[in-house]
Amino acid sequence: MPLSHDDALAKLRRIFPGHEITVHDEDGPSECGLVEATDGTTIASFCLTLKEPAASKGSARVTPPLNSARVTPPLNTVSKIRLGPVGQFCGTADQQRHWQQSQSDPLYLDSNATTPLDPRVLVTMIPWFLAPSNAGCRTHRYGQRAKDAVETARRHIAEVVGAQPEEVFFTSGATESNNIALLGLAQHGERTGKKHILSTAIEHKAVLEPLDRLRQLGFDVELAPVTAGGYVEPDAIARRLRPDTLLVSVMHANNETGVLQPVHEICDLLRARQSSSQTSSSEILFHTDAAQTFGKLVPELKTLPADMISISSHKIYGPQGIGALVVRRRGLHKRPVQPLTFGGGQERGLRPGTVPVALAVGLGEAARLAGLEWSTRRTAALAIRHQLLRDLAAVEHHTNGDPTRSLPHVLNISFPGIDSEAFMLATKDSIAISNGSACTSASYKPSHVLEAMGLNETKSEAAIRLSWGHAQIAWPRCLTCPQDHTLAQPCHS
Repeated sequence: MPLSHDDALAKLRRIFPGHEITVHDEDGPSECGLVEATDGTTIASFCLTLKEPAASKGSARVTPPLNSARVTPPLNTVSKIRLGPVGQFCGTADQQRHWQQSQSDPLYLDSNATTPLDPRVLVTMIPWFLAPSNAGCRTHRYGQRAKDAVETARRHIAEVVGAQPEEVFFTSGATESNNIALLGLAQHGERTGKKHILSTAIEHKAVLEPLDRLRQLGFDVELAPVTAGGYVEPDAIARRLRPDTLLVSVMHANNETGVLQPVHEICDLLRARQSSSQTSSSEILFHTDAAQTFGKLVPELKTLPADMISISSHKIYGPQGIGALVVRRRGLHKRPVQPLTFGGGQERGLRPGTVPVALAVGLGEAARLAGLEWSTRRTAALAIRHQLLRDLAAVEHHTNGDPTRSLPHVLNISFPGIDSEAFMLATKDSIAISNGSACTSASYKPSHVLEAMGLNETKSEAAIRLSWGHAQIAWPRCLTCPQDHTLAQPCHS
């Protein structure tokens, strides 16, 4: 005798008391599901053969939630309950594929926000989490070992950007690096009377907000416009330079569009300007936020004569919570950057506080691997880009930003007539994407980057960002609990 849908689920619960009954709801003559223990172990699979009452033929079937009140009358009844053994899916091949897609983690396409930790990096970090490690304690062997490990990491980072190890200062990430590079010049600007700072309208909030603070302190902050392609013209910088210009800050690549900025050309024009005047007072410092290019555009950063470079670890498969500011010397002259915090004198007084040895080692190893593998990673990222572009050719879309100037692993696109928030909600079980900077995505405000590029509100609200890595990370198995899962999945111990 046919059962109502709710009665069929109740019967399954009586057969498997205390277990989770999960149904994969799908239009068709049957529904499939799993029986799981509280620890997530699959006990069995099942298939419900559905029978649609004659009175409701042609109408849409709605399956109520497992814990909801009964729908009367039911749109479907269950004519048969079939159970399958553990490890065997009780349904058709298509149903199994749909089930796996709904239960598996979404495809990760948000690498500009953060990348997963490379297991090889994790291996180098683990000993420093377990051992007493303070690089500032030089009176015993543990401290000296920690100091040596930190200095090795510093050398690895310096090699990737063509700097000297003593020019690398550890921070908590690119945001802090940007704050030190910008706000750390306030005292020098006050003393010299050079209070004009030039940047662009598409910078990350970690640059724009410190610039707002400098504006409050009496500095004249000017944001150069960008083209419809999403990049600033070097002439737009040159026309705005003044005798009292203290600093020019231009990001290496935009985090939302992936569009590269002409930082080499800007450095060249600043150097040419100083050479022509031949006075130290004409010196204009140059800072670049290279969070999106460090470890990816290795030859470009090695040859970039920037005075300050902000970098981040978790954009190159390193740990979160660590970054660095590269402050280059010009000859024997140190850059006039002052610390923002005080106490302890670590990092040669520019950034006090105990250096987290494990994180510094992780960043160093991530930088070392990036320095070795950047070319093959770029090739892999380009292959993914070409495949995405071929797939996207089948649907109407608009690419935001000049594609000839973009990083190989980033696409910012708008689908006409589709709101990005609605799109992300509809696809959240399949793909993990964003519609802007991870730091501001919770605010749901229109992108200041796309607005600066001249996109209208409709295109801006339809924009999504796809950013990917070079390969799937091979996660190691969990060692802390008896369940067979990887470190990328929740631990049930």
